[in-house]
Amino acid sequence: METENNCNLRINAIIPTLNEEENISDLIYKLRRMGCHNILIIDGNSSDGTANKARRLGAEVIIQNGKGKGAALREAFEKGCFDGDMIMILDADGSMDPEEIPSFAEAVRSGADIAKGSRFLGTGQSEDITPIRRVGNRILTGVLNFICMTKYTDLCYGYIAFKKEALKKISPHLRSENFEIETEICIKAKDLGLNVVEVPSFERARLYGQSNLRTFKDGFRILMLILRESLLDTS
Repeated sequence: METENNCNLRINAIIPTLNEEENISDLIYKLRRMGCHNILIIDGNSSDGTANKARRLGAEVIIQNGKGKGAALREAFEKGCFDGDMIMILDADGSMDPEEIPSFAEAVRSGADIAKGSRFLGTGQSEDITPIRRVGNRILTGVLNFICMTKYTDLCYGYIAFKKEALKKISPHLRSENFEIETEICIKAKDLGLNVVEVPSFERARLYGQSNLRTFKDGFRILMLILRESLLDTS
């Protein structure tokens, strides 16, 4: 049974997946319960039953052409997913709680173009982040804030809500193929003058399976993205 979100927004969810068969049912049920209007799964050619299970539960499923989280999200954006007032992106592993959607919706209703979850703001916490990832996130966030004159508290977290018009504006400018897409969204939002509001978020440990994140490889990609974008700004 669906429940209405408390801000009367039509909410769509975009979820990139890769072998999340054990987790996808729980997430779709929770999104429906929170009143999510449409659920789009962009599946990276999973070798398990992720796509079939999502279809059976009523989600729309697109099989990704390329590889990587960034490429998946960009493909989903290109397909056109703008019939909702607010479009959420979140992971399929159960770490991001749909019960937090009203906080994101309230931020958007109150004027945010983008509401971004933060594990390090206010009541935000994480059961999942390792010490090395925590330090790396802090360093990368500090570098971005220094170079771009921003005030983010959590750079490497992909629980994000877009106002429909903001997603239409930012999506053509995104180029990332992998996990650095979350950082690129932060950078391009600043470049485009979009109002980004961080929302405290509690990241839970993934329910089943192993993360596809590679700490050092993806951290290096994020750093290179920050430096590359800063050079483009000065050229």
